[in-house]
Amino acid sequence: MPKSKSTPDLVLIAATLGLLAVGLIMVYSASAVWATYKFDDAFFFAKRQMLFAGLGVAAMFVVMNIEYWTWRTWSKVILLICFLLLIIVLIPGVGLVRGGARSWLGIGAFSIQPSEFMKMAMIAFLAKFLSENQKKITSFKQGLFPSLAIVFLAFGMIMLQPDLGTGAVMVGTCVVMIYVAGARLSHFVGLGLLGVAGFAGLILSAPYRIKRITSFLDPWSDPLGSGFQIIQSLYAIGPGGLMGLGLGQSRQKFYYLPEPQTDFIFAIISEELGFIGGTFVILLFALLLWRGIRIALAAPDLFGSLLAIGIIGMLAIQVIINIGVVTGLMPVTGITLPLLSYGGSSLTLMLVSIGVLLNISRYARY
Repeated sequence: MPKSKSTPDLVLIAATLGLLAVGLIMVYSASAVWATYKFDDAFFFAKRQMLFAGLGVAAMFVVMNIEYWTWRTWSKVILLICFLLLIIVLIPGVGLVRGGARSWLGIGAFSIQPSEFMKMAMIAFLAKFLSENQKKITSFKQGLFPSLAIVFLAFGMIMLQPDLGTGAVMVGTCVVMIYVAGARLSHFVGLGLLGVAGFAGLILSAPYRIKRITSFLDPWSDPLGSGFQIIQSLYAIGPGGLMGLGLGQSRQKFYYLPEPQTDFIFAIISEELGFIGGTFVILLFALLLWRGIRIALAAPDLFGSLLAIGIIGMLAIQVIINIGVVTGLMPVTGITLPLLSYGGSSLTLMLVSIGVLLNISRYARY
């Protein structure tokens, strides 16, 4: 086992806590109006987010002190548990339906989203598999196919909910890991063409997904329907200008932008804090991603490197998709903005993942 350093990556901790602090402030600002109307409590969402943030930060520091190779030992067990949860959530009367997807399991007053935890389970399992079979990864039959088979099995179960956004993030993250592990580019080209065809089939199989694509191309073709969210998001970003309207002064959160504390929180940030505020958030993400890549490159073994790449890849893909959607560059997918958007499962998972990354940094050979 490699010898650890005394301290983890402090810059990574600072960037994470900085984003979390911005998120807590903006969840309150974005949700206060809606929370007052629906729950008669302006702090309803903010208090729950603060609770999950506190639990998540505590979990992050606990995980930071757990040797990262422990995840290699337990990766199969964790993956099987997540598969079991994905099966349970599909049972009518057990899984909770929100936003048209049966993606949640209720636990008392709270709920968890098993597909979120599957992302981290798949990263740990794939890091183990690829590190143990690196010499076989250039072989389609012995390396690439077994890797993708388990990934697309999980993707298929997530699509039964259906949750295309979470599934796409998981697949994208795993593809990055497999490519970094040494898979042949020629294999990816062929599979990429099949993937595009399959993705098109998934879109065509559901009318609401077709509407999302058409509204992305021309949101004004259905301004009160499928194009509503994109239009309202752009109405928030535009008036923000350079300095913003001021913290708490958003107009779009007054029942124009649906539930702005979740997927479209970056639109409220841009409206209230302007271009400068939005840029500051993006720079914090860039700092976090840079430290993560640095840790991956300096990890003492292949498993640690692939595990770090998976975690940082998952975060980067979610940030790119979310901000792309909010700014009208991508179709609406339902992907939250890591560490900023309201949501217990996604926030807790991301903080635990960063805890794993911090532990790897304690062994990194800078």
